[in-house]
Parts: sequence; C-alpha cells; structure tokens
Amino acid sequence: MNFLIPDIMPAMPEIFVFSMACAILVIDLFLSDRLRVVSYGLAQATLVGAALLTLKLPSTTPVFTFSHMFVADHLSDLLKLGTYVITFFVFAYSRDYLRDRGIFRGEYFVLGLFGVVGMMVMASASHFLTLYLGLELLSLSLYAMIAFQRDSATATEAAMKYFVLGAIASGMLLYGMSMLYGATGSLEIAAVSKAIGEMSPDNIILIFGLVFVIAGIAFKIGAVPFHMWVPDVYHGAPTAVALYVGTAPKLASFALFLRLLVSGLEPLAGSWQSMLMIIAVLSMAIGNIIAIAQDNIKRMLAYSSISHMGFFLLGILSAEPNGYSSSLFYILIYAVMSAGAFGMIILLSHAGFEAENLSDFKGLNQRSPWHALLMMLLMLSMAGVPPTVGFYAKLLVIQSIIKVGMVPLAVVAVLFAVIGAYYYLRVIKLMYFDDATEQAPIRAGRDVQVLISVNVLLLIGIMPWVGVIMELCRQAILTLS
Repeated sequence: MNFLIPDIMPAMPEIFVFSMACAILVIDLFLSDRLRVVSYGLAQATLVGAALLTLKLPSTTPVFTFSHMFVADHLSDLLKLGTYVITFFVFAYSRDYLRDRGIFRGEYFVLGLFGVVGMMVMASASHFLTLYLGLELLSLSLYAMIAFQRDSATATEAAMKYFVLGAIASGMLLYGMSMLYGATGSLEIAAVSKAIGEMSPDNIILIFGLVFVIAGIAFKIGAVPFHMWVPDVYHGAPTAVALYVGTAPKLASFALFLRLLVSGLEPLAGSWQSMLMIIAVLSMAIGNIIAIAQDNIKRMLAYSSISHMGFFLLGILSAEPNGYSSSLFYILIYAVMSAGAFGMIILLSHAGFEAENLSDFKGLNQRSPWHALLMMLLMLSMAGVPPTVGFYAKLLVIQSIIKVGMVPLAVVAVLFAVIGAYYYLRVIKLMYFDDATEQAPIRAGRDVQVLISVNVLLLIGIMPWVGVIMELCRQAILTLS
C-alpha cells in the first residue's frame, strides 16, 4: 500500500477536514443543547489542524495527483490558508448569534466545513470534473445553510431563489465545459489550454463554450447581470449565514477564475477580456448606484459586494500576471473587510433584535466609541480611503489595467469608487452625528470583541507588510500550473 502515500499526501488537508466534518456530524447527535459548544470547538480545531497540515506540506512546485485531476501548488496553499482564517472568524462571530436565536446546532458548523472542503477542492482543481465537484459541494452547503433557520419565511424564500438560480447557473457552466470538451477532446485543464492554443480563437464552439462558462462563474461571484440573488440572499439569510456566504466563498471564486480562464482558456483571452470588461463596468455601476438607495445595511453590503466584484475583475481582465496577483490581493482584503462588516452587525444584534437597518447604527459613538471607531475603519477601507489597506487594494487593480493601456476603464473605475464612497460615509455620519435610537448595551462575548478588533485593525496594521503580501500573491501566480 506504500505506493498510495505519494498520491494521498497532497490532499491530506481536504481528507482531514472532510473526515472531521463527518465525525462532528455524528458526535453532535449525542450532545445535549448545553454541550453543543463541543461541536463549535471541534470545528475550530479542525480549521487549525487543516492550517497546520497545509503549512506542513508546502508546495514549492506544483504536485499533481489523482490522475492529474488535483494539484497542490503555492496558489492553492495560499487560498486554503486564507479560507481557514476567514472561516475561523466566521464561526467565532456566529456562535453567540446562533445561541441567542435557538439555532446553535452542529449542522451549521458541519455544513460550513463541507463548504470549506468544496473551496479547498476548487483551489486545487486541475480538471473540469474536480472543479465542478468542488463548486457543487460548496453550493449545496450554501443552499442548506441559507435555509438553516427553518421557521423563517424570508430565509426559506432566499434559499429557494438561490437554489433555483444556482441550479440554472451550474447547468450553464456544465454546458460550457461540455462544449469545450467537445472542441478539445479533454477535461484536463492543461490539455484543454494546449488544444485551444492549436485552434483558431474564432472557433464558434469555443466561443459558445466560453460564453456559457463566463455566465456560470459570473453568477457564482454575484456579478451583473447575474447578481439578482445577492441582495435577497444577504437580506433573507440569518446574519451568521450571510457572513459565511459573503466571505470565504469569494476566495474560491478567485480559484474558479484562475483555473478556468487563466490556466485553461488563456489562449482565448482576447475574447473573455471584452466580456469581463462589460461585466466589471456594469457591476461597479449598478452595485454602487443601487447601494445608495438601501436602508437595510445587509442589502447595502450585498450591492457593495457586487461593486467589489467589479473591481476584482479589473485585475483578471488585464490578462497578465501582475493583474492576477492584484486581484488575488484584492479578494483577500475584501474577505477580511466583509467579515468585519457582518461581524459588526452580529455584535450589535441580540436576542429579539437584528441590527439590520442603517438607523440601528445611529449614535453608535455615544453607546460605544470603540465599536464606532472599528465600524468607521471598515467603511473607510471598503470605500478605498487611505490609510486603510482597502485603498491600496483598489489602487493595485486600477494600476494593473493602466499598465495594459486600459486608461478609460481605469477612469470609469475611479469614478464609481468616488460614487460608492457616499453610502459608506453615510454610515459614519449616522454613527457620529445622529442621536442613538437603540440604548441596549453591547453584549457580545469578550473573545468575539477581541477577534473583531483584531479583524478590523488588520486593515491598518498590515500596511507596512503590503509589499510582502503582494510578493506572496505574485509567487502564487507565477507557480500557477
């Protein structure tokens, strides 16, 4: 059996997380409500263990296994580590929220871990089937998590909308992959890229396949015109679930773009650049403009997410390594910002009260100056205002398109960034210049308050190390198999 060890070792983090998720599912059956925290502790320990395994088995050069369907490389390691860290914060923020609402059950953490496995598989996919397997494992976990609060009509409605639209998008993606398979005769991403390089870029089957693939992955990141599910899911799902949906899966979306468009379809870059340009501009425009009209902060963050995906796509559509690394940096920073923003909503909520409306943030400075400061830093970073790292993230993706001569697109991006600053600054105005309508003290646990403080202060604290992080992103892209 020794010959199996080299094949299994690169996938040990995935095997570990999946095994632990199954174990937690069984253990949770025997736990009383009072001991349910054991499931939470095991889930967090699983993420820590997976991080240690990933660090213990670093991939300095790409290592293929499972008949070239799975690859362990620097990019997959970086995305997996980011996924563990973000999910760790998500689970920590969610604990008290779920307990206060009587839905503190092991299924939340089990589904979350299964979703993490899906993201890990997507990060290491080198084959269309593996990529689709990871994507569907993540999607099915998300569908169930959104409907997790079974007595909530809005959560059930959001889950149904997401399920129906998600099934259509998955079908479109699968149809696109099948057309690419028909044209190239392979499902292995490297072989597809080689075959396309020897074909005419105007091949009608390739172009049709590309259109369906881009439609499918644009839905998965919530980009216009495939964004319809985003505000309804963010608003309808319990905040703890919206927190999960809006953070770690974005890292998996980057893997989806890199593995499909860059590793597989880069010979067709001339075609997908123009498609992504339209999607990026529409996402920045519609996301930022409609967010201005929102009174519900979860819906505002949903439209904000759509606009951020537009900025994220700028680096991808530059079709060069510097742009890809800028997009990787952007999506990592966005995941941290999104975790902090939803974490603040959870922090201000309590049993019987959801801090979902913008008016709930009125006078926060009077109630808790420290938490008002944290929320202000989050809003400034999302708006791209220095000295936060959100400014540097936007600057890098805009620079990447200027370097390839797309100056008009850069001007449009800056314009929409300025427009988007309005609704972020409005939250700051409510916190500092309006009188408080909610007087209840902030009841979150000390550990959660410490974690959210660390989460937000990272947005300023890592500024001296931005160059180091960008270099890690560049190395990850350069070793892309």
